Amino acid sequence: MTATRPTAIGTPGYSETLPCEVVSAGRARLLISAALNAWGLGNLVDAGVLIVSELASNAARHSGCHLMRVSINRTAEGRVRIAVSDNSRTAPVVREPSSDAEAGRGMLLIDACAYRWDTDVYRWGKRVWAELLVENSDRHVMSPGRERT
Repeated sequence: MTATRPTAIGTPGYSETLPCEVVSAGRARLLISAALNAWGLGNLVDAGVLIVSELASNAARHSGCHLMRVSINRTAEGRVRIAVSDNSRTAPVVREPSSDAEAGRGMLLIDACAYRWDTDVYRWGKRVWAELLVENSDRHVMSPGRERT
């Protein structure tokens, strides 16, 4: 595990490399909560920690990697981007679990909470990200990677 580091250049942000284990979701929640509160965006903490919990848990359960990188950035467009990167190139899937299923709702929750989300695939792996609006907390169900109108 590495220490939390602020971004040196570019948009304001923080990131931390964590073991790719389900228990790391707790540390990821602390990072997101601390950053949002430091930026005076406490109204986004509940959605932010839910999003990072699901992204970190997905990386731990499905990537097979040893490490994941959790980051949060304030973008120039008035948005906050929360991301989890790992070495797997397999993108997450939004599932329609049965009503009695114990798992499989993570990406549905992200889809409901985020302004938009998507996956960027690279040669080294992927980054799954979700964005929250800074000035407008209007949340509607949307298609992955598409902006709401």
